[in-house]
Amino acid sequence: MMNENEIRQKIRAFITRELIRDEDYDLAGDEGIISGGLMDSFALAEFGVFVEDEFGVYIPDSDLTVAKMDTLNQMAARVLRGVGTGD
Repeated sequence: MMNENEIRQKIRAFITRELIRDEDYDLAGDEGIISGGLMDSFALAEFGVFVEDEFGVYIPDSDLTVAKMDTLNQMAARVLRGVGTGD
């Protein structure tokens, strides 16, 4: 099973490479990704698919919101809650 740091790094790499398309971007854990304009709400759907494929964690649409998924910290915490539970 992956630890929190590994999960966080995989999420950060996916966001910088695939969603904001700047691998050199130094994404802070508490930075507003959507509220800061780095990605839009449609990218949250892509993120949800990535999480399910990569970690086996399904994130329902009700959790794929700016309020719940605006920062790397929020995203990693939600994935961690689901790892091992399939939820």
